[in-house]
Amino acid sequence: MLLFGCLLAFTAALFPRLVLIAAWLFSERWEVVWGDWFGPLLGIIFVPYTTIFYMLVWSPTGIQGFDWVWLGLGLFLDLLKWSQIINTRKGVPGYPKGEKAPAAVPPPPEPVSTPPLPEQNAASQPPAEPAAAPPVSEPDIPPGMAEPDFESPVGPDLEPPAGPDVVPPVEPEDAPPGEGEES
Repeated sequence: MLLFGCLLAFTAALFPRLVLIAAWLFSERWEVVWGDWFGPLLGIIFVPYTTIFYMLVWSPTGIQGFDWVWLGLGLFLDLLKWSQIINTRKGVPGYPKGEKAPAAVPPPPEPVSTPPLPEQNAASQPPAEPAAAPPVSEPDIPPGMAEPDFESPVGPDLEPPAGPDVVPPVEPEDAPPGEGEES
């Protein structure tokens, strides 16, 4: 039974409106506490935690003593939830951030007229010179660091090194007779 009470309290904390609707449909206490339907409906919509606490602490003699602390806790939870909703809404892009909306949209400002520029003859002006490109500089090497010392994989004659699996290209003068010549 203790597990069921803990599960019910956890469900009421996460989904208070669901618990209130289930209590309205399945509980005999609902009719005793509320009597009509309009008050609890407003409670479900606007202050669900306070409505749950009111239903739990209500007695036929009324709300007395320490019961008011529970109702205050329910009201505090409801106000906390509403403030969270308002703050989350302010984070939505495009939502006004606290500034008041103008009562009426002001008319657009009149365009400023500028005097027309005197026409200039394109032939009388010298052609514009293209901008000079910035000089290209070598990358700066920090002090204390030497340039990397490595050998190029291509030899000094710009030919790839010959190896056991590298076949050197056949030059036309080294070609056997009959190939590469037209008869």
